[in-house]
Amino acid sequence: MDIRKALEKRILVIDGAMGTMVQRHKLTEADYRGERFKDWHTDVKGNNDLLCISQPDIIKGIHRQYLDAGADIIETNTFSSTVIAMADYDMQSLAYELNVAAARCARQAVNEYLADNPGATPKYVAGAIGPLNKTLSLSPDVNNPGYRAVTFREVVDAYYEQIKGLVDGGVDILLIETIFDTLNAKGAIFAAKQYFRDHNTELPIMISGTITDASGRTLSGQTLEAFYTSVMHANPVSVGLNCALGAAEMRAHIEELSQIAACYTSAYPNAGLPNAMGEYDEAPHETAHFIEDWAEQGFVNIVGGCCGTTPDHIKHIAESVKNLTPRALPVLEETL
Repeated sequence: MDIRKALEKRILVIDGAMGTMVQRHKLTEADYRGERFKDWHTDVKGNNDLLCISQPDIIKGIHRQYLDAGADIIETNTFSSTVIAMADYDMQSLAYELNVAAARCARQAVNEYLADNPGATPKYVAGAIGPLNKTLSLSPDVNNPGYRAVTFREVVDAYYEQIKGLVDGGVDILLIETIFDTLNAKGAIFAAKQYFRDHNTELPIMISGTITDASGRTLSGQTLEAFYTSVMHANPVSVGLNCALGAAEMRAHIEELSQIAACYTSAYPNAGLPNAMGEYDEAPHETAHFIEDWAEQGFVNIVGGCCGTTPDHIKHIAESVKNLTPRALPVLEETL
């Protein structure tokens, strides 16, 4: 089923955190390396995307837990699978392969779930496209405000390769997420549109930004409305917010977005704000309570969890919204 048709009928649930679940496995350097990378010349522990190749069963198992919890949309484990981000591990050459492998892990998990649950509602694989560890809008050198560590063309090329891998691996949707720099996101949008033209195809695009503080702005300084205006040309199936804030802090921004967005809206907050140890304490029923309120108020079409959330969080969220009416698309006047 086309995801747009599903969104007309009900609120869809996206999965929760990948990193939180990987941490539960307490993997060692040797586990990350697996057999293929046992002699790699740099440390790779912490490179969660690499697990799609070295430990695919772990990643498939995490996807399956989220599907069993009630998720409709599964994100590929590719948050950092670009030549730019993989340079941290000197693994630039693996970028395309990582995306293909991750998409196949997610697709296999969905296929196995549907085989075990005949009659289940459709499930979608979203190719996760992260924000990069270099920014086009800000200088990393305080003494040289005009300096950039990367060019727009390099960003586009990196995202193009990632998108090619995700599509070749079998994703249903492209999800440009955790956007703190809208210019980076524009690079991803440009790469997606260029890929669609080159290959005579098109996939739905979901876009999700991140508000970094109480001012309601992205890290590169845009208000929420300015961010939306900057990406709406992509004609996304949804625009939303994820990460950085817990649900309590995100509510006002989700309400604002629901009033200005002509497309569907998504929200997947963290499990509250991190404690002094960097861990998340918000219980599943607490997160679900916030999101249930958003749904009852007609703010959202897609909900789920980001950092700190688990299958338990997703299960509670799915239960809380399953009988609620999705946000209706507004009729916006196109006037100056």
